[in-house]
Amino acid sequence: MSDALKHECGIALIRLLKPLDYYKEKYGSAFYGVNKMYLMMEKQHNRGQDGAGFASIKLDTEPGERYISRVRSIAQQPIQDIFAQINERINKELTEHPEYVDDVDLQKKNIPYIGELLLGHVRYGTFGKNSVENVHPFLRQNNWMHRNLILAGNFNMTNVNELFDGLVELGQHPKEKADTVTIMEKIGHFLDDAVAKKYKQLKNEGYNKNECSPLIAERLNVAKILKRAAKNWDGGYAMAGLLGHGDSFVLRDPSGIRPAYYYQDDEVVVVASERPVIQTVFNVNFDDVKELTPGHAIIIKKSGETALKKIITPLERKACSFERIYFSRGSDAEIYQERKKLGKLLMPKVLEAIDFDTKNSVFSYIPNTAETSFFGMIETVEDHLNKKKTAAILEGNGGLSAEKVTQILSERPRIEKIAIKDVKLRTFITEDSSRDDLVAHVYDVTYGVIKPTDNLVIIDDSIVRGTTLKKSIIKMMDRLNPKKIVVVSSAPQIRYPDCYGIDMARLEDLIAFRAMLELLKENDKYHLIEEVYKKCKAQLHLEDKEVRNFVKDLYSQFSAEQISDKIAELICDSTIKTEVKTIFQTIENLHLACPKNLGDWYFTGNYPTPGGNRVVNRAFLNFYEGNNARAY
Repeated sequence: MSDALKHECGIALIRLLKPLDYYKEKYGSAFYGVNKMYLMMEKQHNRGQDGAGFASIKLDTEPGERYISRVRSIAQQPIQDIFAQINERINKELTEHPEYVDDVDLQKKNIPYIGELLLGHVRYGTFGKNSVENVHPFLRQNNWMHRNLILAGNFNMTNVNELFDGLVELGQHPKEKADTVTIMEKIGHFLDDAVAKKYKQLKNEGYNKNECSPLIAERLNVAKILKRAAKNWDGGYAMAGLLGHGDSFVLRDPSGIRPAYYYQDDEVVVVASERPVIQTVFNVNFDDVKELTPGHAIIIKKSGETALKKIITPLERKACSFERIYFSRGSDAEIYQERKKLGKLLMPKVLEAIDFDTKNSVFSYIPNTAETSFFGMIETVEDHLNKKKTAAILEGNGGLSAEKVTQILSERPRIEKIAIKDVKLRTFITEDSSRDDLVAHVYDVTYGVIKPTDNLVIIDDSIVRGTTLKKSIIKMMDRLNPKKIVVVSSAPQIRYPDCYGIDMARLEDLIAFRAMLELLKENDKYHLIEEVYKKCKAQLHLEDKEVRNFVKDLYSQFSAEQISDKIAELICDSTIKTEVKTIFQTIENLHLACPKNLGDWYFTGNYPTPGGNRVVNRAFLNFYEGNNARAY
């Protein structure tokens, strides 16, 4: 994606089901879990590069012994930084205390980070909040072991204000109006309540205070706590939690918006945001890794007993299609085929745009995440050429010379690496004019492969803001002097904000929205903006379930092709000499390529939760009023 999107976090949870000395004997180290967590976080590096965090819990420690460890970082390479700190501490302890080297019990007792329960998180910073205090996992501390809560997740709630007010009504004084803090305190409230009730119940059964503690851990109903806490949540989420005594869970939203996968054998229970992470790190097959059912939690008790529990009634499945197009690693077997199909389904329109002149067309992709769709596109070009070759040979009725047949068969798609991103170059200057000059040089271009008679076809996985296209990529392509530039997006036009994780909050940032505004002006329909504003304003007092997405009415004035053509104009400035055309994926073909992930609200405006319509309503009001605030 030429315009970077952020805030698609990654989670990783590992529960070791055997004593630590088992892993020492079988795998050579009691730090087996820590090593696996490092790999799982690195394999999800694509999901967050601004911050990372790690937490662990030791089971069955004695009072006075440290049993929770946590480390977080916002260094330039945060995952590396975290594990460098962990390794430094481990090596220091082993060097200063040689007696620990072969004694797992001493290692567990005295060395932090080693434990049976581990949680990792990678994130992108959002809206300027990239301090270490905003990095997961979050920790809610208490002297009662059961009331300690560690939370990390990939989520965004649309109704934070409502949830915050609910905590205030309970008598709490939350330190911040943020979804992570609010969710953690909500779970924490019902956790406290459940522990207190279990304690009272056990006291009535005749147990003393000391005897109650292990029995509370045994009897605590995590599913019930989550049901009470999640009752009014509106958003997309996959969140993981650890309780101080050793219970743990991962909960997925009822629409399945955010992804979560798990694997279990007799040694480990593992949960991650992406399937191939588990496959690779634990060397297991595709079918061994299961998808966590929407609205359900995988709950691992301190005893190691693992169960799937329905927490919220599942809704219509609306798993995020952007996961398939862009965020998730393309090494997943299903995602790889889906991305190829996205490229294939675009080719009929591409062939029309180049007048079927494949001989004088060069095909390329930008950035690397579009490579798989590019492969699918090229396969379709090859199919087209094969039909063309077959027809040419048959027309010869056997009278073609060997030279002519060779000439016919020699035609193949012209594939070149046209744009290469200079990963070392960072646009660190924020002053606009200086930054624009730097943006223009983020990509290098390959010279000498394009002729003035050539069409240049470039596929991108999506076009969000169009900024990098306009300031860098189109200018570079134009310098190659092609006959025509065709920019292809394997995703449909992004028309609406996303409020469930991806950092797309402002309508006016989206080039499809800006294109629609220009079309309204050109067609004397701009008065519709004020009409929609009044309709949105009138909805402010309504409950979320009653709010409508009136922004759809503005887009409905024009065809997708009209908006695409206007986008092509907007990504060019007066210096561009070459004809530029943009082609976007259709909604129908998106669903055909990704049949299990039908979440498409950023393309269609069809939000899977009531809070989504409220967010787009607020986003439009912000646009109209010139308010730079976020809509969620």
